Amino acid sequence: MDFVEILKAILLGIVQGITEWLPVSSTGHLILVEDFIKFNLSQTFVSTFFVVIQLGSILAVVVLFFSKLNPFDPGKTGYEKKETLSLWIKIIVATVPAGVIGFLFDDKIEELLYNPTTVALTLIIYGIIFIIIENRNRRPKINNFDGLSYKTAVLIGLFQMLALIPGTSRSGATIIGAVLLGTSRYIAAEFSFFLAIPVMLGASGYKLLKSGMVFSGTEWLALGTGSLVAFVVSIFVIKFLMDYIKKHDFKVFGYYRIILGILVLAYFYIIK
Repeated sequence: MDFVEILKAILLGIVQGITEWLPVSSTGHLILVEDFIKFNLSQTFVSTFFVVIQLGSILAVVVLFFSKLNPFDPGKTGYEKKETLSLWIKIIVATVPAGVIGFLFDDKIEELLYNPTTVALTLIIYGIIFIIIENRNRRPKINNFDGLSYKTAVLIGLFQMLALIPGTSRSGATIIGAVLLGTSRYIAAEFSFFLAIPVMLGASGYKLLKSGMVFSGTEWLALGTGSLVAFVVSIFVIKFLMDYIKKHDFKVFGYYRIILGILVLAYFYIIK
């Protein structure tokens, strides 16, 4: 067993847990961090690891929002159970666009877009968009999930398709889309979390099947360790973000993305 590889998985799990829920691109950060601490494991495993590690982050959402997402909760009234089922339908219809495109073009997207240039440019572009949107400072029209129509859910799902480009951020794309469509920051963030459940489950399952799941003992341990760390870190990060946006906007993440994007370009094209 190679303990150095397990330590790398722990570090990447921390990065995943922090960046999955903040609108700063987890995939982009993982690609960049792995350039410094490259796995000495099979390329098939590395490609699978970056997707499947997200399962830990998904579990954090399920644990934190279990009551809200459970339509069979005995403590809910009949109306509340009906609204929870309605929320799940909205989640599913919003998942379809990205799910279909991701399934059809996964290999081509990975081949053409998984590179530092794409990551840097999308970090900068969406950072600018976040700042522009927040400067508009419009009053939200949708402050609860009852007011979120199926049409709006589908439109948010179309924005989620942008996250197939590494560096965009799945949460960032859906939050931008939701806010532009009139939701509050709080509802935008929560709906982004909920959309992650079917998206990541589907992507992880597909990646595992595609890989053949023929990994060494060290690789399986690295995958499990990274996912566990991502779960624990995600718990704290989700709680932090939901408290943060009660009093603050998303501009700080926009500035962070721009600075990081510039640093990435400088590192790969000047320093390296």
